[in-house]
Amino acid sequence: MAPKSKKAPSKKKMTKAERLRLMQEEEERRLKEEEEARLKFEKEEQERLEIQRIEREKWSQLEKKDLERRSQELEELALLEGCFPEAEKQKREIRALAQWKHYTECDGSPDPWVAQEMNTFISLWEEEKNQAFEQVMEKSKLVLSLIEKVKLILLETPTYELDHRTVLQHQGSILRLQELLSLKINVATELLLRQASNLADLDTGNMEKIIRDENVTLYVWANLKKNPRHRSVRFSETQIGFEIPRILATSNVALRLLHTRYDHITPLFPIAVTEQKQNTEGAEQVNGKESIEKAMTEEKLFTEEKVTNEDEQPKAEQERELNLVQEENKYEAIENTVLQRTSDSEGEDSQTTQLELEMKLLSEAVLAAQLRLVENIVELPEASESYKVDLCHFSPLGGVYHLDVLELPPQCKPVKGWVLVEILQEGLQKFIYPPETTEEPDPDVTFPPIEVTLEIHKSVVFFERPRVIRWDNEGKLWRSDGISSVYYNREERLLTFSMDTLGPVTLIQDAHVNMPYQSWEMSPCGTNKVLLIVKTVFMELQIYIKENLCMLTSVKLRGKGREFHLKGKWMAPIPFILALKEAGLNIFPAVYSHFYVVINNKVPQVELKAYRQMALLSSAFSFGWSKWNMVCNSTRVVIRVREQLSEETEHHTWSLLMFSGDRAQMLKMQEENDKFSEALREGTEFHSTLYHMMKDFASPVAMERVRHSNCQFIDSVCYMLLSIRVLSYS
Repeated sequence: MAPKSKKAPSKKKMTKAERLRLMQEEEERRLKEEEEARLKFEKEEQERLEIQRIEREKWSQLEKKDLERRSQELEELALLEGCFPEAEKQKREIRALAQWKHYTECDGSPDPWVAQEMNTFISLWEEEKNQAFEQVMEKSKLVLSLIEKVKLILLETPTYELDHRTVLQHQGSILRLQELLSLKINVATELLLRQASNLADLDTGNMEKIIRDENVTLYVWANLKKNPRHRSVRFSETQIGFEIPRILATSNVALRLLHTRYDHITPLFPIAVTEQKQNTEGAEQVNGKESIEKAMTEEKLFTEEKVTNEDEQPKAEQERELNLVQEENKYEAIENTVLQRTSDSEGEDSQTTQLELEMKLLSEAVLAAQLRLVENIVELPEASESYKVDLCHFSPLGGVYHLDVLELPPQCKPVKGWVLVEILQEGLQKFIYPPETTEEPDPDVTFPPIEVTLEIHKSVVFFERPRVIRWDNEGKLWRSDGISSVYYNREERLLTFSMDTLGPVTLIQDAHVNMPYQSWEMSPCGTNKVLLIVKTVFMELQIYIKENLCMLTSVKLRGKGREFHLKGKWMAPIPFILALKEAGLNIFPAVYSHFYVVINNKVPQVELKAYRQMALLSSAFSFGWSKWNMVCNSTRVVIRVREQLSEETEHHTWSLLMFSGDRAQMLKMQEENDKFSEALREGTEFHSTLYHMMKDFASPVAMERVRHSNCQFIDSVCYMLLSIRVLSYS
């Protein structure tokens, strides 16, 4: 029998008194802990409030100190920013010198500034008849050069130096040159087609011709044999050509593909003569064609007024000399008028006062022009048709492809040593396909679309598949309908599509495909030279800026370097920007770009002040993108900054700087921090300008370099920053 298990000793029950004692002890311990926590919290709160009080006092003292020296700092900044009106004055002198140089060279080309010389050139070219296509192409080089020069006159000359009449004259000259060049090309094409039978290919019996130069490429094919089975037209040694329907293969027609690297179809954007409200600029650009037609009309009226019985040559010389004198004395007259209004009598220092007033007026005009570069329009014009291409959103690239089905003109016939040819008074005629009207449509007769294959020029970059649009000559606009079966071969840069009716076509790309930017950096490369790097989703551009010139030094597409025709070419800022846009490398927002890009929009005045002062410091300091610029509001900007005098100082630590237009401060935080803080870096103060902020930490060598920077260089850096707008579009 198993032994019985022993019972465990039972616990002694707690008495009621003991339970009350334990509860009392627990309550006392809880109250003690709460009291200790309260005292600790009160102590910490007192310490926090004391720290805040000290910080407020310190902040208040810094603000007071900043206010006390603000006027002095702004005066010093104004002296430094005197480089901007001085640069404008130098540019005006350069323009006058260029006019004088053209006058003394006597190379036979007209002066774009003189309307009478332009009119004479156009009239003389109109009188030249029966020029071969090669002759027209050679002449077109001068014509295109004149057009570009006149456009640059309108773009580079400040609006306060151009009166309304002069602007209309220049716009009218551009339009007349464009129309005359188009007419000359058509006449030369007709002359070429008259010789089609003599130029026929021995194998096919049809004529094929390719003529090229740097501005124009002509592909022309004449259907002499009318073989219904010959429906595929491919130009020799290329894949460019047409697939034509049977009705064209059996007709007396010619096919022309004229590729012009320039675009003389898209309406010119009018150049504002006086300061206008930004909310009207978008509508003006859409209605540009009407403005140009008006310009041409007024320009012709002006020409008629200038016709007199005097000899043209002496008058042209007089007018040119008069323009040069007016160019030099225009501001003197303006300032004389102002002086008469502001002072009834001149003192002994009137000449000094006049010069100071001139520079003050010029400074205000330059500041207003710079401000317009960073202002945005309020409303976009509404599209009138659903198929109308929005040229605010898209950019035409690669020139224009003129696709035409032409009626083959009568051929030259040799008769007894003579060459007889029938000349049609109406000139070169287009073959209407498909026919506009048919009395009784035959269901068996169809008019299928024409297939076209084009080659995209290597000087243009498309980051997306290019879109094809056609020109509506009646509505005077680009349309996206009437084009089908689009196929793009990226490797061979071939674009194939079908069109119901042939006509001018061009390729477009989203103008803002490279916006917003992912990052940017601007670093000095010695005195009066900087390197500006802009990185986007698709590319990285590196741009050198020195004096009044810019150069594209590197292009990386999707991380890979690429040779580009613009690399290594120094150009003035405005031609440089136009060249990049025409190549598809658009990093230059327009006044309406904020409607198409999500941006970190900054107050225009703050953005302008930041760019001007960054340009002043650019010879000795590097500036770069900061992710915290997106966090702060529209009234402040945050950038990275460091002193950089040589390659050895490239690895110096970046500092974060916040600027509100009237106050600059160094931030305690670093770029790598997880949370934004406006706390001031230890040992730093507030300043009213970036210049005085950096002066506290910079070496004497750096500040000496800043003070001796070239005014043209500073102006060019500022213009590029204003054009790219790195603070709002990054």
